[in-house]
Amino acid sequence: MQAIVVAWRLYELTKDPLILGMVGLAEALPAIGAALPMGYLVDKIEKRRAIVVATALVFVSACITGLLVQPISVGYFGITATVGLILAMIIINGFARSIYSPAMFSMLAAITPRDLLPSATAVSSGFWQGAMVVGPMLAGIIYGQLGVLVASILVVAFMIVGAFGVIGLPIVQAVGDGTKGNLLADVTQGLRFIIRNQVILGALSLDMLAVLFGGAVAILPVFADQILHTDASGLGVLRAAPSIGSVIMMAFLSVHPPSRNTGKKLLLAVTAFGIATIGFALSETFWLSVGLLVLVGAFDGLSVVVRHTILQLHTPEEMRGRVAAANTMFIASSNEVGSFESGVAARFLGAVPSVVFGGVMVLAVVIGIAVKAPKLRSLHFNE
Repeated sequence: MQAIVVAWRLYELTKDPLILGMVGLAEALPAIGAALPMGYLVDKIEKRRAIVVATALVFVSACITGLLVQPISVGYFGITATVGLILAMIIINGFARSIYSPAMFSMLAAITPRDLLPSATAVSSGFWQGAMVVGPMLAGIIYGQLGVLVASILVVAFMIVGAFGVIGLPIVQAVGDGTKGNLLADVTQGLRFIIRNQVILGALSLDMLAVLFGGAVAILPVFADQILHTDASGLGVLRAAPSIGSVIMMAFLSVHPPSRNTGKKLLLAVTAFGIATIGFALSETFWLSVGLLVLVGAFDGLSVVVRHTILQLHTPEEMRGRVAAANTMFIASSNEVGSFESGVAARFLGAVPSVVFGGVMVLAVVIGIAVKAPKLRSLHFNE
């Protein structure tokens, strides 16, 4: 919900696709910069405590953001100051994510039997994607019908409700590996582990580069306003569409995990993701665009489940926080830096050419990874 409220409000204030890219960059910088030290910290402390700290940071930034997006803030601070302060709150969100992601990754692995991890990953990701369906649609409808104030209040209210979920989490203590080393080596151990593992490195590189170039979602306000000629409610539907596809795919994978020919399915899914992205860029019909975004989300959902399961199955327990932190760097690089790339490309090339170019680059990335990572290509989970 917050993503829709902030993106649409900033676009209303500036009418500049570049500011939508700046939103992604503001979240990526702390998520990437703090990932490795926070992953190291998560490995050394109790996991639920780390999740509580991250949740508190997100809640505080949401409250302040809710005040800044109100129309009155424009008159008081001035547009430039308002945009800058909102971006500052997004930076806090990015830092909180550098704590939350490795802590929750470690939590899931600690409470789930190993043979159930593929299905559990699909279920966990499916619930998250379910929120990504309901949230944007609800935010778009409320923003369009009742205004930014009511939408901002609901964002904070739902965050309060969600925070109570932390109470139900078990206490998961740190697991020592019995070795000692210098601090720098310990902090970067997760990154070095990923680089040495061809399957993990191939999967993460595929996801990072594909989403980096195929980030059409970042500039959806531009498509909604200039090409599809819809309002905040339509933007909410567009933003929810990829998550609808992901939920459908993840519900299927929770019952039928991709055990055989996993690597080939992953490469084919990312190929289809690129083709659907190009189709969306060329569409000028609202519901056709929605359908293509559903396909984008479905193929991305398969990629997410495979990548998360690879990490869970291949990572030693005492390194989960650091490996998850390094994974956060890859994901932040793809999602948020990809948003920045999309904003810049849309500013200078135009929205449609920039997304078509991104889709073509996704196809090139698939070919490159397939050639350079044969172990990923031949991966089977049931082995």
